[in-house]
Amino acid sequence: MSESLRRGTLKIFLGYAAGVGKTYQMLDEAHKLKNEGVDIVLGYFEPHGRRDTITKAEGLEVVPRRKVEYRGAVFGETDVEAILRRRPRVCVIDEFAHTNVPGSQRAKRWEDVQVLLEAGINVLTTLNVQHLESLNDQVWQFTGIRVRETIPDWVVKQADEVVMVDLPPQALLNRLMRGVVYAPEKARQAMENFFKESTLVALRELAIRQTAHEVDVRQSVQDDAETARLPGGDLDSLSSPRARASDRILILVTEDPSSAALIRRGRRVADYLKAECFAVCVLGDGSLRQIPAGQREAVEKHMTFARNLHIEARLLQGEDVARTLVDFARLHKVTQIFLARPQQKEWPMVFGRGLVERVVRLAHDIQVTIVAERRR
Repeated sequence: MSESLRRGTLKIFLGYAAGVGKTYQMLDEAHKLKNEGVDIVLGYFEPHGRRDTITKAEGLEVVPRRKVEYRGAVFGETDVEAILRRRPRVCVIDEFAHTNVPGSQRAKRWEDVQVLLEAGINVLTTLNVQHLESLNDQVWQFTGIRVRETIPDWVVKQADEVVMVDLPPQALLNRLMRGVVYAPEKARQAMENFFKESTLVALRELAIRQTAHEVDVRQSVQDDAETARLPGGDLDSLSSPRARASDRILILVTEDPSSAALIRRGRRVADYLKAECFAVCVLGDGSLRQIPAGQREAVEKHMTFARNLHIEARLLQGEDVARTLVDFARLHKVTQIFLARPQQKEWPMVFGRGLVERVVRLAHDIQVTIVAERRR
């Protein structure tokens, strides 16, 4: 494969909160690469007024931001086209999960990065663990804050390397109190909300577990590749996810808001088990056209959400929801069915029995997981 066609590599500096040093360490690596003679540019950098980070960026070539006007104000975003014209070997892009200003060519910065990678440009970037989509409900549970800027887990799984940038919570709080992370007034507000020590401890644990998972995923891929190179190694069977995965997960999607959390949970479990994942909605005629507009919009939203997480989403035809769901599960050799636990008064009744009860009874040879709604 020629250099111009080879996909670039992606390295993510992962942290658990602002101020742990992700951007600083990324810039430190950028300087090392430059000193080694690597052609590297700073495609987007967000210093947040931190003097040490600003100083660390000095000496690196900067690609100016693209100006985007929105509601009478002008914002600076990553100029992907300028970077492509410059065509460096490595590009530094801060804040991977950032949402671009409306009017930008792409909605998310990670989508901008995908364009650079496809063009063969290597990328260094930063990410906090709370921006992972599958962890959104857990983060909300112990922080009380619903993170709106999220990134699909499959995007992070594509990274060639994930490095955790760690700092003990007490050390981070000391930095916050000294005004290193935010200005004094903003720092006080942060310590009363997101930067409570108990919250930081929980986020740090999530980041450590996520990093361990990312290492395990990459080690498994490497082991498969090495096995495939051994005499008698079956390369085709090893490269096929269907052949490699023994578990298959099926998620029942409805118009209920709890479906979003169920999809996140199913996706995360599938990632840990290296399993295939399906999301299905059962409708009488297999079409969304015949159901009320509000219900249709909710189902479409959830199915699109599942597809964005690289889950195979399907509409199934069947009047008997439980029977249709279990028949699909058996046909596709599903090992786990995920159902949302509805409120007791709202449990749908099918032939005098609750839907959950009927699925459990019919799927006697399949594990059925009832997922309760997370509450703070």
